[in-house]
Amino acid sequence: MVAALGVVFGDIGTSPLYAFKECLSPAHGVVLDRSAVLGLLSLVLWGLMLVVTLKYVVFVLRADHDGEGGILALQGLAGQALEKGGARPWAWKAIAALGLVGAAMFYGDSLITPAISVLSAVEGLEVATPVFKPYVVPITLVVLIGLFLVQRKGTASVGRMFGPVMLLWFGVLAVSGIAHIIRNPQVLEAIDPRWALQFLLTHRAQSLGVLGAVFLAFTGGEALYADMGHFGAAPIRLAWVFIALPALVLNYFGQGALVLADPAAIDNPFFRLFPAWATLPMVVLAACATVIASQAVISGAFSMTAHAMHMGYLPRMRIVQTSDSAIGQVYLPTVNWLLMAGVLLLVLAFRSSGALSAAYGIAVSVTMLTTTLLAGVVAWRLWRWNPVAVGIGVGLFALVDLTFIVANSLKIAEGGWLTLVVAAMVMFVFTTWAQGRRVTEQAAAEERIELTPFIDALAVDMPHRVHGTAVFMTADPGSVPHALLHNLKHNQVLHDRVIILCVRSRPVPRVYPAGRLEVEQLAHGFWRVTAYHGFMEDPAVPEYLRLMAYQHGLHIESMSTSYFTSRASLGLGRLPGLGVLRKALFGTLQRNAARASDYFGLPDNRLIEIGRRAN
Repeated sequence: MVAALGVVFGDIGTSPLYAFKECLSPAHGVVLDRSAVLGLLSLVLWGLMLVVTLKYVVFVLRADHDGEGGILALQGLAGQALEKGGARPWAWKAIAALGLVGAAMFYGDSLITPAISVLSAVEGLEVATPVFKPYVVPITLVVLIGLFLVQRKGTASVGRMFGPVMLLWFGVLAVSGIAHIIRNPQVLEAIDPRWALQFLLTHRAQSLGVLGAVFLAFTGGEALYADMGHFGAAPIRLAWVFIALPALVLNYFGQGALVLADPAAIDNPFFRLFPAWATLPMVVLAACATVIASQAVISGAFSMTAHAMHMGYLPRMRIVQTSDSAIGQVYLPTVNWLLMAGVLLLVLAFRSSGALSAAYGIAVSVTMLTTTLLAGVVAWRLWRWNPVAVGIGVGLFALVDLTFIVANSLKIAEGGWLTLVVAAMVMFVFTTWAQGRRVTEQAAAEERIELTPFIDALAVDMPHRVHGTAVFMTADPGSVPHALLHNLKHNQVLHDRVIILCVRSRPVPRVYPAGRLEVEQLAHGFWRVTAYHGFMEDPAVPEYLRLMAYQHGLHIESMSTSYFTSRASLGLGRLPGLGVLRKALFGTLQRNAARASDYFGLPDNRLIEIGRRAN
C-alpha cells in the first residue's frame, strides 16, 4: 500500500499545489465570498467521491485484464467481450478507436504533468521571497533535465524511496489542512452537496470555466487503473480510502479555511498554509513529490508505447528492461528524449503553472470518457451485468465526463489546443503505421508460397545440408519466409534443422509458458513454431528456443544456431489510401524502426538480415 502511494498517487497527490488556486482565479469572474468558497470545496469533494472513488476505485478497478489495467488493457477486455458476443465489424472498429483515442490523449497528459507539477512546486520559492522569481523557470528546467537524464537507470533503484516520501507528503497535506480547519471550522459545511448545487445555480455564466479548474483536482485519478498491474487493486483501494483521499480533502478544506480568513492568500493558498520558516522545506518536499508524480507519468508513457508497439500501432523501438523482477519497468530512449524536448519547450513557452493549467485537463477528461464507455462494454457483454443498470451507470458517468470535457474545451484557445494537437499527431502516427503494415502484409501475401508443398518439392532435389540450426523469422507461418528463399537462391544450402518461427502478440498482458508455443514437426528437418507474448512482455526468441527444448525435447545448440530475418520496404506507390504526407511518414517510420535483433532479442553475432523492396 505504501509503495502504491509512491507510484499511483503521485499525480493526483500533487494537485493541491495548483488546483484550488486555479478555482479561485479572478479570471473566472467569481466574487470571492463564503458561499463561493464553500461551493468550490463541495464541488472538489464530491467530484473526488464520484469520479475517483465511485467510478475508478469501486467499478473500473474490477476490470482486471490478467492482472493489468490501463486504457489498452481495457480495450483488450472490451474486445474479448465483443468476441464472445459475436459483434459486428463496426463495433470492433469503435472499440479500437476508443482505445487509440484514450492512448493518444495520454501522451498529451505525459507532456503537461511534469511541466505543471514541477513549475508549481518551484513557484513556492516566490512565497518565501520575491528574489527567487527570475529563477523559477531556470530551476524548473534543471530539475526536469535531471529527471529525464536518470530515466535510463530505471525506477527500480529509487522506487523504494517513493512510498515513504509520498507517505510523508500526504501526512503533511493532512496536518496542514487540519490546522486551518480547526481555526475556521465553518468550511466543514461544504460536506453538504447542496453547496455545490447552489454554486452552479448561482454562477451559471461562470460555472463551466470554474468546472475546468475544479477538474484539476481529479487529474491523476486515471492512474489508479493504469498502474493496477504493479500492485493489484486491493492495495490501491486501501491507499486511496485510508490515506490519499482523507489527506487531499483535509488539505483542500484547509486551503478554503485559510482563504476565508485571509482573502489575500489566494495568490498561492497551498504554500500560505505553512509558516514562513517552513516554506523552503515545503518547496523541497513539493519538488520531490512532483518529481515522483512526473516519474509515474513518464514511466506510463514508456509502458503505453511498448503496448502500442506490441499491438502493431507503432514501429519497433529499442526497449531497455530496467528491472530483473518487474517486467513493466522499461525504458525507451526515443520516447524519453522526445518527452524531454516537449516538456522543456512547454516550460519555456508558458513559464508558469497558471498559464499551463489552461492546457491541462482536456486530454485527461477525454481519456476518462473513453474509460467509461469501454468499461460499460465490459460490464455489459463480458461480466453480464444487468443492461439497464449498466446503461444508467454509464450514462451518469458519461454525463459527468462530458460536462468536464465541455468545461475544459473553453480553455482550448488559451492552451488546451496543445494537448489536442499532440493527441492528433499520435493518432496520425498510430493509424498511418497500422495501415502501412496492412499494405506491407498484403504485398507479402501476393508473393506467398505455401510452406508444405515447398518442403515436398525440396525432397525431389534436396540442396546441400549443413550442420546446425537455422531460425527463419516470419509473419506468416504457413508460407515460405523471404529470407529462406534468398538463402537457398544465393547460398544454395539448407541447415540440418530449419525452424520457421512466427512471433505474435496476444491482447493479454502476459502469456504463461504452457500457452507460449505452438510447435509442429514437418518433414525433412523442418519445424513450424508460433510463439506468443503479451503486450506487457518483450519478445525473446532465444528464450523461446530454450522453452521449445524443455517442452518438446528438441536439443538446440545455441552456438550453432543462425537467425535469418528480412527487412521489407515499400515504394510509396504501394500505399493506396494514404496521402502524400502519410506515405512520407510511413517511409520515415519504416526506415528508422529498430532492428529485428533488438526487438526479438536476437544475438547480433549470429544474425543474417536480408532486404527486400516492393515497388
